[in-house]
Amino acid sequence: MSIKNVTVIGSGTMGNGIAHVFAQNGYKVSLVDIAQTALDKAIQTITKNLDRQLQKGSITEEIKLQTLQNIQTFTTLKEGASNSDLVIEAASENFNIKEKIFRELDDICAPHCILSSNTSSISITKIAACTKRPDKVIGMHFMNPVPVMKLVEVIRGYATSNETNKAVFNVSTSLQKIPVEVNDYPGFVANRILMPMINEAIYTLYEGVAGIQEIDTVMKLGMAHPMGPLQLAVYDHCS
Repeated sequence: MSIKNVTVIGSGTMGNGIAHVFAQNGYKVSLVDIAQTALDKAIQTITKNLDRQLQKGSITEEIKLQTLQNIQTFTTLKEGASNSDLVIEAASENFNIKEKIFRELDDICAPHCILSSNTSSISITKIAACTKRPDKVIGMHFMNPVPVMKLVEVIRGYATSNETNKAVFNVSTSLQKIPVEVNDYPGFVANRILMPMINEAIYTLYEGVAGIQEIDTVMKLGMAHPMGPLQLAVYDHCS
């Protein structure tokens, strides 16, 4: 299936990053948030990140301008999602909020439209049950910062079709990302493994085994992690 028009719901750290990478790779992006001030801030963030890429020589001025031209902002789902081929929900990690969004999307979006969530832990099968198109509901868990990190966890719900899975793999690859298929279990893969590691690092600090810098250094130098677990916990919290 052909995906040209993409809607991103939520303009925070993850949402504006997702909008950025889609727009930079030629997709027409509708960025939706309930507050225009949040949308304005998102566009400022995207512009700042594009300027950083421009300074590094990884993009041209023309690509920067085209990326910004590819993004439109909206404050209602009806305006922002009615013509979409793919929706990525990146709102708060709260099932009640997601349930409301997906029920509304199911009524607004065309029958062919794929509905995806950037959730890092909420069941895709449970989200899909809020719609009449569970075969077209899937997880697209991007990593932070989205413009830099290559991974997309593609989470299949129990009813996600092969066609939907293939379309999401193809679109992820078109973003120069590396999609990895996982099944719908608590925490998927990334958080299922990451959260116990961070918790253990905190206990290691609490019990006085070593200090913050020492714990992170052991994990970076001994386990080849680019960032220590305590540094990562602070980074994710502040992002």
